[in-house]
Amino acid sequence: MRDESQHPSRQRGLADHLRALDDRALVELLRARPDLATPLPPDLSVLASRVHARMSVARAMEQVDRFSLEILDAIRLCDAPATVAKVHELVGAAAKPERIDEAIGRLRTTALVWGPDEALKVVAGVTDVAGPYPAGLGRPAAELTDGGKERSRAELAAQITAAPIAATDVLRRLADGPPVGTVRGARRPAVAGDESPVRWLLAHGLLIPIGEDTVELPREIALILRGSSPLGELHPDPPVPQSRHFNIDAVDDSGAGQAAEAVRLVEAVLEACTTEPPAVLRSGGIGIRELRRIAKAIGATDETTGVLLEICHTAGLLDATTDADQVWLPTAEYDGWLTRSMAQRWQRVAAAWLTMNRLPMLIGLRDDRDRLINALSTEVVRSTAPIARMDALRAVAAQPAGDAPDPQGIADYVAWTHPRRGGSGRDDAILAALEEAALLGITGRGALTRFGRALLADQPVTDLLGDLLPTPLDHVLVQPDLTVVAPGPLEPDLSATMGLVADVESAGAATVYRVTAGSLRRALDAGWSADRLHRLFAERSRTPVPQSLTYLIDDTARRHGGLRAGTAGCYLRSDDAALLAGILADRGNTPLRLRRIAPTVLISPLSRERVLDGLRAGGYVPVPEDTEGAVVISKPQSRRSTLRTRSIRPGADLPVMDDERLAGIVRALRAADADARRNRRATTIDITEMPGMTTAATLAVLQRAARQRGRVQLGYVDAHGGGVQRIVRPVSIGAGYLRAEDDRTDVLHTFALHRITAATPLEPEAD
Repeated sequence: MRDESQHPSRQRGLADHLRALDDRALVELLRARPDLATPLPPDLSVLASRVHARMSVARAMEQVDRFSLEILDAIRLCDAPATVAKVHELVGAAAKPERIDEAIGRLRTTALVWGPDEALKVVAGVTDVAGPYPAGLGRPAAELTDGGKERSRAELAAQITAAPIAATDVLRRLADGPPVGTVRGARRPAVAGDESPVRWLLAHGLLIPIGEDTVELPREIALILRGSSPLGELHPDPPVPQSRHFNIDAVDDSGAGQAAEAVRLVEAVLEACTTEPPAVLRSGGIGIRELRRIAKAIGATDETTGVLLEICHTAGLLDATTDADQVWLPTAEYDGWLTRSMAQRWQRVAAAWLTMNRLPMLIGLRDDRDRLINALSTEVVRSTAPIARMDALRAVAAQPAGDAPDPQGIADYVAWTHPRRGGSGRDDAILAALEEAALLGITGRGALTRFGRALLADQPVTDLLGDLLPTPLDHVLVQPDLTVVAPGPLEPDLSATMGLVADVESAGAATVYRVTAGSLRRALDAGWSADRLHRLFAERSRTPVPQSLTYLIDDTARRHGGLRAGTAGCYLRSDDAALLAGILADRGNTPLRLRRIAPTVLISPLSRERVLDGLRAGGYVPVPEDTEGAVVISKPQSRRSTLRTRSIRPGADLPVMDDERLAGIVRALRAADADARRNRRATTIDITEMPGMTTAATLAVLQRAARQRGRVQLGYVDAHGGGVQRIVRPVSIGAGYLRAEDDRTDVLHTFALHRITAATPLEPEAD
């Protein structure tokens, strides 16, 4: 089919059509196709040119549902002029008339179709995007042959009936679309004895050779085979997913519980990276062994851990260090995140997931070169990932509140609403998005929660979620076996304190800590005293403090500081000479290479840290001291990544404009268009005054120069918005682009027509 998108009369007709639309219709057009307003066109002629552009048409068709695309094919199949009545006739009883009219209305809103009911027109870019075979039908026989007798429908039907069964099967497969096939030597004359089905069809003119090895089924024959369904199977209504209904309050409660668990898991992942930072692979990311180690530490599956790592990275809570031995560490923002309320922490995590351009479902799979795809690597990046998540959640949101739809039904629904978007892995991405939404608590029991709906609408969720989450507790329950139970989420300060004085034994809705001599030593090293530890448990425990815990605190505190270490490479000193003698006699301390230099002093050539670790491993309780003999408070300092954290960016690459802004753009277009029409210049446009699109007059100069191989001075707006001038020889114009040779270098360049602002002929023009 011939591309007439850049024909001056075609553009003028569409421009006049846009001028005749009311402001509301123009606002709807710009809302459906926001790329048309970026950058702002100088007038409606420029806007009409952009409507035809191939890339813009491709974007618009990605927004259109399956039935609307089928109606678009019906319009393309109509003999000129295409009319609404002809479209209804083609569709027949396959769809209700009102559904056909609705689809045509949607196509008009996006300007893929324009014109009155008696003369519908399709923008030429549709052929470039959708291909030359509408509804899977080939071209008419007259376009495939160089003349010959035209056969009637009855004659063709008789030949089809007389065809061998195998040949009829070939025809039916091609009639279902696409209408082209391959056969070796398609143009070769028939050979005696060759009775293959394709050869029989070629010999009887039911297939037409269009290349050395390619054949095409003429449209007339396919329409006979399709019978009463010339457009094939149509899909006027979206598939309805099967669903179960739950009370919305139960959905919210379930989602809130999972949201709290998701926040806990994120914190657990980051703490695991703090304790033992995973190394950065040469190819980037985290190795599968490190991922499994973290998964075991937090008690989650490898798949869940991969999702959490990707979310932490996108949310700016986890990043790689810049030193020689690169590792993955929590960022400085993690410390601030810990001080927020649980609802605020969840919102940051959920927003990061919703907008991240990474697809965790790929972790653990193999790429095209059979290499393992690792978490946090560049192989996980997919630009379509946030679109798939938004499509999946919007499909769930389209169901009644409290309905939990079948995941495959949601995938089928998305395939109907946006059939040209997502690629071959779309269904898998939709199903993975639903699983991840359940992991984060955006959905509860499979239905969208109220706070999940607010997140999807980019509204605050902290109040909605905060009311559902349990109030952070200011107390714990100390048990006789030296375990401490937190029956719910703790206040941030108390949670940090418990992490210092006790070790987490199990996590979940209720966290269980265990107090040990080692955990108490950790608190004493951080500057706590025995009295402060006693007060902590006495004030924070709702159960009586067991005597065993009191004894353990007193015993550990009494022993703590009785042995002190310094540097010289390292020295040990104690007022208890017998203690030092026992240390020196202990064979387990032989690797420390200790030597007595005084009754109360031992030294070692090893570093103080190695000596301290060795003695503590042997059951001793030394503490470090500074050069003045004061105890050094050694509260553990968590390492943090030094890289700057990245902001969370939305998945869409075009701005979302509200009604007021769109109305302002339309008013500006109307005014600029009226001014441009009053002051239309013949050929040359000053690029400093109008940095916009090609006008019909400019296009006429380019077409004339292409026919005559003449030179023109071209004004062009580059990718940075700057104006440039070039002298070129136009070669061809089509599909929204000018191909021209640079007059100095003879190099062929391609220029987007919508960026050309001026064309001045440099040679006399001949008619």
